[in-house]
Amino acid sequence: MNRRVRTRIAPSPTGFLHLGTARTALFSWAFARHFGGDFILRIEDTDVARSTQDSVEQILASMKWLGLDCDEGPIYQMQRLEQRARGEKTRYDGRWRPEPGKVLPPAPTGVDPVIRFRNPLDGAVTWDDLVKGPISISNKEIDDLIIVRPDGIPTYNFCVVVDDWDMNVSHVFRGDEHVNNTPWQINIFNALGAPLPLFGHVPIILGDDGLKLSKRRGAVSVTAYEDAGYLPEAMLNYLARLGWSHGDEELFTREQLIAWFDGTHLSKSPAQWDPAKLNWVNAHYLKTIEETRLAALVSQQLDRRGIAASVQQVAPLCPLFKDRCSTTVELADWVAMYFADVRPREEDLATHVTDAVKPALHTLRSKLADIEWNKAAISVAIKNTLTAHSLKMPQLAHAVRVLVCGRAQTPSLDAVLELFPRETVLARLRGD
Repeated sequence: MNRRVRTRIAPSPTGFLHLGTARTALFSWAFARHFGGDFILRIEDTDVARSTQDSVEQILASMKWLGLDCDEGPIYQMQRLEQRARGEKTRYDGRWRPEPGKVLPPAPTGVDPVIRFRNPLDGAVTWDDLVKGPISISNKEIDDLIIVRPDGIPTYNFCVVVDDWDMNVSHVFRGDEHVNNTPWQINIFNALGAPLPLFGHVPIILGDDGLKLSKRRGAVSVTAYEDAGYLPEAMLNYLARLGWSHGDEELFTREQLIAWFDGTHLSKSPAQWDPAKLNWVNAHYLKTIEETRLAALVSQQLDRRGIAASVQQVAPLCPLFKDRCSTTVELADWVAMYFADVRPREEDLATHVTDAVKPALHTLRSKLADIEWNKAAISVAIKNTLTAHSLKMPQLAHAVRVLVCGRAQTPSLDAVLELFPRETVLARLRGD
């Protein structure tokens, strides 16, 4: 096949861009980029009753966040056709199908006729699927589908063929729920004398319960993962590995994906969504992204909580905590204590801020008031306090963490305290 590679993704704006469609978009995009071809975004907005502008904007935002740039589009089907209906599922009885020697019954009075595609009765529709391999479906199993309704509006399967032909689409990656549509579409392509694209039907994504991932079973929009603190490069990496592999590589860049994705090594089996694996991938990218960008993302998370913190204020804090985090939400949980009051849990106060430790807290507060405010000096003040009161580090450190940080576990105490203003530490140790 010597045609220029042209792929497309054609979501319907009747809801958010779900994970399955995002993965198909990624495969289509990567395939086009690998072969130096074109990637087209077509918005199938012909379901007028259910299509919304909010859904369109969410789809576009998801594609932009993932970095799936298109060469053409978004192309809106309603700009090409006022509306379009889906084909019927009930099988046609062939009553008005023209056959040699057959006398057709008259059309019922007052009924506007439809136009059906006269599907071949013999033979089979066969194609070599890019994912599933050879597929053959007998034409006897394929109905004479409606291609134009009584109001003159073409139906889905006919429009898809015309659109793909008109846009010179060479390869179609889509979910395997479309396998049953493919024989109809191939026969229409052939009837029109149009070049056939190559089809690749990608298996479904299963949830962690082993059932199909869906909106009713916990699937959320792509943009919801952005809000939840995931990075686009991590989501791109993770989605690519759902049903595709390149050796044993688990982590790879966008450039590596483009270099490797040639349409082979796509799995024939359903992929399983694994939140823990996604968190592992995201944690990797969280540790490696540029510090100013990370600080900006954390600042945005804080802003959603009503906490004002500039990128410049957040930037020095992230390196201390990011290795403990999987998302920017978790990282914001850590750095929030530097910009908002903390509320220690009563059980933590009872466990750690005991009468045996309170005198040492008073001593430490006095020592911290007079030293240079840096990690080394803070460390010396803590050690001298321990010696003066014959305490072990966990006894004092847990109490200080609870009062100053609102939690009993943190990274090294001297490193954590150094990043606070001295006045904040002293005030929280007093219980202000």
